[in-house]
Amino acid sequence: MVYFVRAWSIICVVLLTCVIVNANFKPFRAALYSSWITCNHTKTLDLDVSGIQLFFYDFQNNFNVSFTIDGAANNFASVYNLDVTRRLIFFVPGYKSNIGKKTEELIRQTFKDVPNIYLIIVDHSPYTSAKEGMIKSYERSVQYAYYIGRALGHFLSDLHSNGYQSKNIHCIGHSLGSQMLGYAGTTYQNRTTESIWRITGIDPAGPCFSNGFIQDHIRSGVAGYVEVYHCNAGGLGTTAVLADIDFFMNRKGKNQPHCDGGIIPGLAESDAAKCSHKACVKYWAATVHHSEWYLAWACDSYDSFLTGRCAANQVTIAGYSNPGNATGVFYASTDGYGVD
Repeated sequence: MVYFVRAWSIICVVLLTCVIVNANFKPFRAALYSSWITCNHTKTLDLDVSGIQLFFYDFQNNFNVSFTIDGAANNFASVYNLDVTRRLIFFVPGYKSNIGKKTEELIRQTFKDVPNIYLIIVDHSPYTSAKEGMIKSYERSVQYAYYIGRALGHFLSDLHSNGYQSKNIHCIGHSLGSQMLGYAGTTYQNRTTESIWRITGIDPAGPCFSNGFIQDHIRSGVAGYVEVYHCNAGGLGTTAVLADIDFFMNRKGKNQPHCDGGIIPGLAESDAAKCSHKACVKYWAATVHHSEWYLAWACDSYDSFLTGRCAANQVTIAGYSNPGNATGVFYASTDGYGVD
């Protein structure tokens, strides 16, 4: 009994300390949404991003190769007879990613059985790794986002010069990768006078972007059709509604059903946010093989959607098979589809 009382006392002290710390510190939100972090979107530094690697996959012919980004379009064309009628799936991951992470593997596994596509996965980790600690490394990553996005736009426009048609290019970004694609899309337009067919933003990064200038966002106009999926809006994801269509997934697009925090306030907030942020990729990837999943309704608010007041409104499909003929704000639920 004595040991139980002592143990419980220790737990209570820890809980009380965490509550006090959370009330003043709020480790997750304070770090990325405060004056502590410097959001630098300067576009005049001409930072070197030649260390970006592009990983090319032709699953149909069991072929893969990788090149650094400088001259990559010509290098791909020189070692492989590209079928320019295939759809190109161009995936740009977010902060702290690299080619060996789970998100990249999920994308590889998702598209390995999809016919008539090529897949390219971008690894920009030399500039977006977690070195130097959370705040400094995220500041650095944000500063590099424009230069990485511009380099990606150059690569895609070079691919276009090698015969790849704009209508066959589908770019998908997660988190910071989504914001990079805003820059890539405008660079592509400036160099080709055409637009990438579609850009998909999966929970675009919020910190340093949500309250920033529109030209630093993924947004309507940077591609023929721009769609955004919100899963952690106001946390790791943006609150900005700027795309042709914005899908809010589950609970106001802020947190996902299986990503609730723990019993200690503040300490579980970061993990819950990361869980919701990553869930967006899982939801979207699942629709590649399940085109009928996630019907979405045009709606003014989540509460109206939840109570069925938007049931008579316009309906479209969220995910890979989104027909691209709807615009505005839509709400969708993943309940019952077995994705967590």
